[in-house]
Amino acid sequence: MKKPVIAALAAAVVVIVAGVLIYRGFGPADKPGGIDASFARDSLAKLQVQDQPAPLPALEMTRLDGSPVTLAGYRGKVVLLNFWATWCAPCIEEMPALNRLQASLGGADFTVLAVAADQGGAAVVGPFLEKLNLDQIEVAIDKPMRTLGATRVAGLPTTLLIDREGREIARLVGIAHWDAPEGLALINAAIGKAAAGG
Repeated sequence: MKKPVIAALAAAVVVIVAGVLIYRGFGPADKPGGIDASFARDSLAKLQVQDQPAPLPALEMTRLDGSPVTLAGYRGKVVLLNFWATWCAPCIEEMPALNRLQASLGGADFTVLAVAADQGGAAVVGPFLEKLNLDQIEVAIDKPMRTLGATRVAGLPTTLLIDREGREIARLVGIAHWDAPEGLALINAAIGKAAAGG
């Protein structure tokens, strides 16, 4: 007769502990896009994870050929939205890692979208990409700077991690080694995949 009582008490304790963990933010229900502050390490130490996914306004840019591109066109994909410029030395340092990240994880579930804040537009950005062999990442141009303003970007480089519904789930101001283990772990978590070897 004592065993059913002990079993019932044990089950109650498990339920209470699980509830407390979720309430405190350690449960999956409170992790926007499957990520939390534990990903803010190494080169991602400055990563700011949103408490809740933050809706973004309509973002309209142009491709190098002048055709329009919008963030809404990427619905269903996780997007690493990187703001940069050809005259920004830290951006130039960061771009090859973004190119390698896209080569590694880009596809149906994920893409890097690098938005150039260059007043010279495609005439400046195109040759820059060719010179550095940045042939994997998707590039858009925000010549009027409207997208930077709409996303409250104050400095370059700034990178936003966008979930499949087009909402911001994390942001990093400054350089990161996006193709390093910490970057791959973050993107895989946002996609919903287990990291390779993990």
